[in-house]
Amino acid sequence: MTDGVPNLPFRERRIDVFFAVLFVIFAITSGISDAIPTLGIEMSPDSPNPLARANYWYAIDADPLFMHPPIWMRFVTGLSTFVYGPFYLLLSWCLVKGKNWIQLPAVIYGTMISTITGVIVTGVEFFGEPQFQTHNPVKFLSLNLPYILLPMLLVARMRKPMPFTRKF
Repeated sequence: MTDGVPNLPFRERRIDVFFAVLFVIFAITSGISDAIPTLGIEMSPDSPNPLARANYWYAIDADPLFMHPPIWMRFVTGLSTFVYGPFYLLLSWCLVKGKNWIQLPAVIYGTMISTITGVIVTGVEFFGEPQFQTHNPVKFLSLNLPYILLPMLLVARMRKPMPFTRKF
């Protein structure tokens, strides 16, 4: 309860149930997928690391920028691994518990990730240097659009103070 207005029960905030589940999944993918390029682990089809092999399957035709990341991209994947990943867990917990103070951090996160992933990374993948352009735009977009669109939807969800006191 905040300012005398009670939060709706979690089960009545279905969009928050949806967000909480998806952001836990995002935390897992950040910790698994983005750690590989961040730590400089080589992705190849015969890597002894199963996560590097999985990343190879994704990146070989869909994401050459991810496959051979320049240093700036390693910073992007590092942010995902070490900042966004833990934030996703915190955000999911706040969604479940109805912690209204997460509103501003959620809006900041949603704005940042939509800009970094949505504008910069996707822009490079489609309009950047030829060696970094995707050869499989359908695969690239199907696996990356959720990381752009859901944060934008989260920003819309968190647009007003005390977001857990009302349905979206």
